[in-house]
Amino acid sequence: MSLRGFATLNFYADDVPAAVAWYTSLLGIAPYFERNGPDGSLAYAEFRVGDLEAELGIISSAWRRPDAARTPGGAVMHWAVDDLEATVARLRELGATEWEPITHRGEGFTTASVLDPFGNVLGVMTNPHYVERVSGSATR
Repeated sequence: MSLRGFATLNFYADDVPAAVAWYTSLLGIAPYFERNGPDGSLAYAEFRVGDLEAELGIISSAWRRPDAARTPGGAVMHWAVDDLEATVARLRELGATEWEPITHRGEGFTTASVLDPFGNVLGVMTNPHYVERVSGSATR
């Protein structure tokens, strides 16, 4: 068995159309895939994001496992960004709130995370290893 790569990150939202609008504004792109639920309302949407076209899905909270936590916490997935300060400022402009402040972790590694308006933790970071990989200068 081998983990081959990040496939889809799903965020839950009580109001999927509002979350889709928020992420469309943040990302500057519309979702490439949408699916309605049994009642005909938008229940799932998916964006392709960044250099590797990673999938970000917005899924109706109605499909959340009943025993799943409803408060933020646990693992944080960090998206690589070029300008961390500007990204955090933009997230806050759009209504996100600070979850973890900008924190320097070591040579070139700086992280921050926010809560989107729907209660999901969205991590962002500068990461020289990511830049090396996508530029083709890193070896396996």
